[in-house]
Amino acid sequence: MPTVSVKRDLLYQALGRTYTDEEFDELCFEFGLELDEITSEREIISREKGDVKADGASDVILFKIDVPANRYDLLCLEGLVRGLQVFKERIEAPRYKRITPDDKQLQRLFITEETSLVRPHAVAAVLRNITFTQERYESFIDLQDKLHQNVCRRRTLVAIGTHDLDTISGPFIYTAKPPSEIRFKPLNQSKEYSAPEVMELYRTDSHLKHFLHIIEDKPVYPVIYDSNGILLSMPPIINGDHTKITLNTRNVFIECTATDLTKAKIVLDILVTMFSEYCDEPFTVEAAEVIYPDGRTCIYPELSYRKESIHAEKINGNIGISETPSRLANLLTRMCLKSEVLEDGKQIEIEIPPTRADIIHACDIVEDAAVAFGFNKIPKVIPKTYTIANQLPLNKLTELLRQDLAAAGFTEALTFALCSTDDIADKLGVPVSSTKAVHIANPKTAEFQVSRTTLIPGLLKTIAANRKMPLPLKLFEISDVVLKDSSRDVGARNHRHLCAVYYNKNPGFEVIHGLLDRIMQLLAVCPGGENGYHIKAAQDPAFFPGRCAEILAGGRSIGKLGVLHPDVITKFDLTLPCSALEITVEPFL
Repeated sequence: MPTVSVKRDLLYQALGRTYTDEEFDELCFEFGLELDEITSEREIISREKGDVKADGASDVILFKIDVPANRYDLLCLEGLVRGLQVFKERIEAPRYKRITPDDKQLQRLFITEETSLVRPHAVAAVLRNITFTQERYESFIDLQDKLHQNVCRRRTLVAIGTHDLDTISGPFIYTAKPPSEIRFKPLNQSKEYSAPEVMELYRTDSHLKHFLHIIEDKPVYPVIYDSNGILLSMPPIINGDHTKITLNTRNVFIECTATDLTKAKIVLDILVTMFSEYCDEPFTVEAAEVIYPDGRTCIYPELSYRKESIHAEKINGNIGISETPSRLANLLTRMCLKSEVLEDGKQIEIEIPPTRADIIHACDIVEDAAVAFGFNKIPKVIPKTYTIANQLPLNKLTELLRQDLAAAGFTEALTFALCSTDDIADKLGVPVSSTKAVHIANPKTAEFQVSRTTLIPGLLKTIAANRKMPLPLKLFEISDVVLKDSSRDVGARNHRHLCAVYYNKNPGFEVIHGLLDRIMQLLAVCPGGENGYHIKAAQDPAFFPGRCAEILAGGRSIGKLGVLHPDVITKFDLTLPCSALEITVEPFL
């Protein structure tokens, strides 16, 4: 859940009254939010960096409020106050209006074909005659950052650019150029840089370095110019310094470039609806025209309202309450969903505003009605159907095996489900292409690049971290591994594996072999025979030649056991021999 930080006094001023901390906590709970923390800038810095760094920091009280991830309209002070005021029925939800100026005044954004190589979509709008204060300006910037982290997926789907319209002149051109042909002065910089120099400049920037990977490998970089050739921005990295917004800015040109047009429309709608409140004509937004390479034109922002109808009994039935249709309509209106009862007296018509992109299905409407009614007020009832919960068979088998493996003298370990490619490939002597590993698209650390395909590396790393413990070290784990599977709708499948290792001054193969016999005894699988189990010699790069066996049960291979290869031991920073066993337990269900 995103966390919104707001100044307490500023919030109370906007709400028109003050609350005790307990009262405001209760108000947040009623509205479906959570007051996570009451703190200050000084306290935050002191906690994170020490008291010395906190000297001179502000003592202004901050509320940190957890907001549902789908409520983009509550990610700033303006939306939060508006939502709470409507919820308490102090104001009515505003009606947002799009104004399209005459042809000469209409701002236009032309998209060229080159953008299809990197970021093909763009939308735009204008906030005309807006008045900024320091608090409003900070909230404006903070909302953009919250949207970038949330619906924009760290700028990969959408990147927002806001510009002082009075410093530039339309029409604007959204195009893409080779990096060497781009030069401009980035925001808050004192000189011009080429695009490659800009990328290098921000490679160590704590904020912007996380977005460089989005375009740095592309043959062209997206850029937006005005009619005089002034560069507005190089999305999704940074705006130009020429168009930066100040407290004196009166007209704001907003552009959102995107790989997902639907998300771009949502972001633009949220941004303009939240801050059109400060325009001379509140809650009005000036439209802009976007012209696509094929000549098609679109007017943005859409600010579209739509209506949905739902039966009152469906709402009551799904929540478990018995409210009248008029009462339900009132509850939904308090959630910024203007509602009224239709002539039949049973159906409710709900108007979905442009700020509520989270309302996709009837269940979303029912959820809002439940929030407004109060989850803690819903009566508790005994279910009409008599059912008995049952443990998943695979988990039940896992629990039984855990108990007996522990009784056999082995200690259970729980290791990370993610690991590096080296752990499952190079260190085990196999190419990564043969592992069927599921790779993480954008790993944050080299330790977590893929989902594990075997449990052995995790146990060996656990032993390496506990080498000072008395010998022998006998560890086991029963957990899932993940392998690619094209027959599954998600392209991968979990497999429940059992793995055990024995680490001592001698390999202890007989110990691991004895553990296998005990496991099979517990699973009621007899040695030998067509339906029993047996082992046969096998070769595996992870095991010592001639000291590896394949385990077969019921005519199928279920795993391997043996003495690990010295190279494997060394690569995991171990010095003593080690035996290992790994089987899949799912065939025994």
